[in-house]
Amino acid sequence: MGRINAVFKADGAETADRYSISEWWLEPRTTGPGAHTHPEDDVFYVLDGTMSFFLGDHWVDAPKGSFVVAPGGTPHDFQNRTDERAGALNISVPGAFEPRMPGIVEWFLENPPGDPADA
Repeated sequence: MGRINAVFKADGAETADRYSISEWWLEPRTTGPGAHTHPEDDVFYVLDGTMSFFLGDHWVDAPKGSFVVAPGGTPHDFQNRTDERAGALNISVPGAFEPRMPGIVEWFLENPPGDPADA
């Protein structure tokens, strides 16, 4: 997805749709999908670098080792506002998130991630 890479580690078929686990990597100074909501809970664990997360009405900078929760229905977003690559493990509960990935990839092709300073 341009400056964003996602890899599924456990999908709905492996978890009986109870959860999905994916790894997301953002190149330096890369915006995410924009604020959005969905019914699933999103849990993020920052693997490397510092990710910025929008949760409800504010941004939180989360360095490596941080744990961030966006309960279902909460407006949320993520970005890498730093000059270093950053990554997070995402757990989506319940699962079956991955069937939406083709549409997400298509959206990013039409709306390439940019620099957060330009957003």
